[in-house]
Amino acid sequence: ELDSLASSMAAGLSDLGVKKGDRVILQLQNIPQFLIALNACWKLGAIVVPLNPMYKERELEFYCNDSGAEVFITMESCYPEVRGLLNKTPLKWIITTSELDFLPSEYPIPSVLKTSKKEKFEGTQDLMNFLSKYEGARFAESKLRPQEVAYLTYTSGTTGPPKGAMNTHGNVVFGAHTYRMAWDLNKEDRILAVAPFFHVTGSIAQLATASSVGIPVIAFFRFEPGEVLRLTEKWQASVIVGPLTVFIGLLDHPDFKKRDISSLKKMISGGAPVAEGFVNRFEQATDKYIHNGYGLTETTSPSIITPLGLRDPVDPDTNAFPIGFPIPSTIAKIADVETGVELPPGEVGEIIIKGPTVVPGYWNNPEETANAIKDGWLYTGDVGKMDEDGWFYIVDRKKDLINASGYKVWPRDVEDVLYMHPAVKEACVVGVPDLYRGETVKAFVTLTESYKGK
Repeated sequence: ELDSLASSMAAGLSDLGVKKGDRVILQLQNIPQFLIALNACWKLGAIVVPLNPMYKERELEFYCNDSGAEVFITMESCYPEVRGLLNKTPLKWIITTSELDFLPSEYPIPSVLKTSKKEKFEGTQDLMNFLSKYEGARFAESKLRPQEVAYLTYTSGTTGPPKGAMNTHGNVVFGAHTYRMAWDLNKEDRILAVAPFFHVTGSIAQLATASSVGIPVIAFFRFEPGEVLRLTEKWQASVIVGPLTVFIGLLDHPDFKKRDISSLKKMISGGAPVAEGFVNRFEQATDKYIHNGYGLTETTSPSIITPLGLRDPVDPDTNAFPIGFPIPSTIAKIADVETGVELPPGEVGEIIIKGPTVVPGYWNNPEETANAIKDGWLYTGDVGKMDEDGWFYIVDRKKDLINASGYKVWPRDVEDVLYMHPAVKEACVVGVPDLYRGETVKAFVTLTESYKGK
């Protein structure tokens, strides 16, 4: 069914002039239309530019101009921020859709969609009418090669303003196959899509991986802990990959003990540091262990991960969990932050990575490409170390280093200590100006429900 709908969409996009190498913007939440449009673009050899539905007109103007996209597919609720772009960007066509369009009429409307409504806008194409109009229409399907670009995924990268990382089809396929093997996925698995499809985790660890294995993705408009718990129980989800905040949200939700989530067997966290204190608390509450992983937009999601079945050791110096081992065919090193010279085990420096998931560069930005990728090595901007056994650890971001009276303080070290206290739900440490010390350490902490008010 998806293939048929994507073919209709591809025929329509072709009629609008979309051809191989053209960029098409997708600004959609986790709804079926994302997959339909994604596959339609790839059938034509077009490059998908996934954008966050929360972006405002000024941000969207930058992405439109930088990517040169002429077609913009968005949700009706986002249209007020998009309509003004036609006169000041290369855009020629806007296609709108509603999050209600593929919801079966007999299905109760989820709480997150209670305020949604169907709207029509003059001068736009309605996606459902678009699909109907081009049903069965012919188009010239493109043949893709591994080195051709699949996504322009915008990221601030290691530094600076947003840049379009060129994730190739080869990058995407290798990343999906890596997850398939590392998580021992089989036909019985079902992936719970807690990460947004427009994010590299959602597009690779969820969509591409599920496609590679041939298994369902349990999708919902956007993350809401109660709805996630309900759908896990209803559809027997077995795989979940997302930042630590997802697991915090689930554990602290009042429905957590009311729902049967025993089907969840493969739990992976990435995108943010994982604290030992919370992992232990989650395991005590669920008997389920959260595996750690590390990736970037520039590594098309996976680069260093903990394979299923392994438990992370705790670094005796920092009490931090490692991020795992480099994925197959990938080399990771620790390089001196100043000189770039490779450092021995135990020394702290910048993590650099080389392998088949590393992008060839940034879209139309040779200067930033040269800054970030040197001789095939991606300089991540993340500071870490490798122990004698080959486990990699994240210490912090280069730009987050706090210099207090000449002493170098990594915010991550302080956060790890704070997470050891049972009252701490979330912690964020930053450097703030100090007249005496130059900089000093400041922590922002939220409390667990059981400690609020004490």
